[in-house]
Amino acid sequence: MNERKVVEFEQGWEHMQTGITKLKRILDGLPEPPYSCEDYMMLYTTIYNMCTQKPPHDYSQQLYDNYRQTIEEYIKFVVLPSLKEKPGEFMLRELVKRWTDHKVMVRWLSRFFHYLDRYFIVRKSLPSLDEVGLTCFCNQVYNEMCGTVKDAVIALIEVEREGGQIDRTLLKNVLVIFVEIGKGELEYYEKDFESHMLEDTSAYYSRKASIWIVEDSCPEYMLKAEDCLKKEKDRVSQYLYSASEPKLLERVQHELLLVYETQLLEKENSGCYILLKDDKMEDLSRMYRLYQKVPMGLEPIAIIFKQHVADEGTALVQQAEDAASSKAESSAVQEQVYVRKVIELHDKFMAYVNDCFMNHTSFHKALKEAFEVFLNKRVTGSSTAELLASFCDNILRKGGTEKLTDEAIEESLEKVVKLLEYVTDKDLFAEFYRKKLSRRLLFDKSANEDHERSILTKLKQQCGGQFTSKMEGMVTDLTLARENQSNFVEYLATTPNANPGLDLTVTVLTTGFWPSYKSSDLILPNEMARSVEVFKGFYQTKTSHRKLTWVYSLGSCNISGKFDSKPIELTLGTYQAAALVLFNGSEKLSYADISSQLNLADEDLVRVLHSVSCAKYKILIKEPNNKTVSPNDTFTFNAKFTDKMRRIRVPLPVMDERKRVAEDVDKDRRYAIDAAIVRIMKSRKVLGYQQLMTECVEQLSRMFKPDFKVIKKRIEDLITRDYIERDKANANLFRYLA
Repeated sequence: MNERKVVEFEQGWEHMQTGITKLKRILDGLPEPPYSCEDYMMLYTTIYNMCTQKPPHDYSQQLYDNYRQTIEEYIKFVVLPSLKEKPGEFMLRELVKRWTDHKVMVRWLSRFFHYLDRYFIVRKSLPSLDEVGLTCFCNQVYNEMCGTVKDAVIALIEVEREGGQIDRTLLKNVLVIFVEIGKGELEYYEKDFESHMLEDTSAYYSRKASIWIVEDSCPEYMLKAEDCLKKEKDRVSQYLYSASEPKLLERVQHELLLVYETQLLEKENSGCYILLKDDKMEDLSRMYRLYQKVPMGLEPIAIIFKQHVADEGTALVQQAEDAASSKAESSAVQEQVYVRKVIELHDKFMAYVNDCFMNHTSFHKALKEAFEVFLNKRVTGSSTAELLASFCDNILRKGGTEKLTDEAIEESLEKVVKLLEYVTDKDLFAEFYRKKLSRRLLFDKSANEDHERSILTKLKQQCGGQFTSKMEGMVTDLTLARENQSNFVEYLATTPNANPGLDLTVTVLTTGFWPSYKSSDLILPNEMARSVEVFKGFYQTKTSHRKLTWVYSLGSCNISGKFDSKPIELTLGTYQAAALVLFNGSEKLSYADISSQLNLADEDLVRVLHSVSCAKYKILIKEPNNKTVSPNDTFTFNAKFTDKMRRIRVPLPVMDERKRVAEDVDKDRRYAIDAAIVRIMKSRKVLGYQQLMTECVEQLSRMFKPDFKVIKKRIEDLITRDYIERDKANANLFRYLA
């Protein structure tokens, strides 16, 4: 077997140099035929032979070193000079070309020297041929030129920002080099390019913002800012890496939006307040879009929004006060107009929150706090709770001033319930609403029972079941009362001895559901008393456990008045009817006579006699003839009374219910505070004064805002009633007593 001829290093390397020179000429664009398979095999075989010879003819280390030296020399004598002689954009183009050529050169040389990679490099744990090629370019070109390259790229970006046209593909290819040098990681890109580009971006937009904030209106400035942000995003998609986007946009937002936010929002004739005032919804939407991406950027806008809404609402309150002073319309009409305007105001700004501010919680909170500012003020002497209850009453009762479709009624009720969310004294609304609901139900003034039930459902959803339990009981009660009346009619038909002597309708109610009414020991005239006794007899056949309390103040009577000109049917309250029936037996009665026969309180009797002798319908003649009723007056039946109508309703002077409602609410609040304190103490057993106060307020704030002084009084009262006790060692500590 013939021994393989030894290839000396100089001889073998000379052969390799021929192949390497051919590669360099191809890269430099000189005329050179491509490598044939034979060329490639000859070069590979040469390396193979030189590496597999026995020592001292194994030239693996020398070939490895010469591989590195070949690349380094090409870079030093060809690549670097070609880069340094070109400026700006031309240098970048040359860099992209030289990097592409370098990768081709390394790929071919690695093929020729592949045998080194397979055995020698692995055995010696040396960098691979590809790594050596990358390291050479990094050390000689990248480290030398990255500063110049970075400056050239940033200069082109600035040209583009100023509206110039640039070769975006070139920039993308240049920035790819930063990442490929980092072996696919962004370390070199971020350190040697991105950080400098971000600083330049900050400086660029800082210069622009300082000019625009002086020259442009708020909407114009925002348009420019929005356009800049859009272009920067586009820039990222075209040639920067996606990881740069949040950092880049943050710099732009900081310089254009955050730095000048206060100046922008407070611009004299075009700032946020003016945009709100002029209903510039498109500009406000743009403002939201821009600032919602800026940390804490929406807070100043929300503060201005809150102040604007509060100002608008306070202006409505002032308008209502001015209208009340001028007395151009009745107070009831003014109150309706005021509530309707508040609803419209809420609709308007809720549209802002939904459409301009995309339902953001900060603006919901601002709207709520703004409405709380003016909705908890008194308007023309009334609380908003009372006005809302009156507004609902006007919509829901027959003969209300607002004639609305069913859909409009439902919509209005929905909006009132929404406004109630901003009212502190919800329990006051509940009491006023209950009073008015009772009148609608008892006097058959409710226009539609479905609407009555609908608003109760809405209130229940908003305020909880406890809020509406009594009102729901009232509606149900009335249905049961109608059934009871039907049973009474049947009873009269089947019981011969039961003859009331007149048509009697009785509404039996459950005391706990209805507002407390003033009951009196009215002595009914015999004609009326007999019918009451008949009903008592009927009711005892149904139950013997319930006691009937007659509330005559809510009753009504139709009596026939026989006057000289014609008979007239009079619709009266029970008190009024009882007083007039007395004149069937006497032509003339003194105040004292009427008082003793009816057993009415002076306050009620004065109202009754005033309504039939001093008001529109003078059914009785009073002596002396003046407008006030006194204990020394005498009354005579006015036989000459007449009216163009054959049926008239004689109203009683309206009593102001506010004081009574306020007293009832205060009483209920005392009970609610007591219950809350006991509940808290029962669960905690021992609690400090401040914490008890805080938890009590927290529990009760859904219905009303409790006064700290009142809570303190209730605590003292519960101590005297042995529900809780003070700790002997610490006066600010309380214990629950089981």
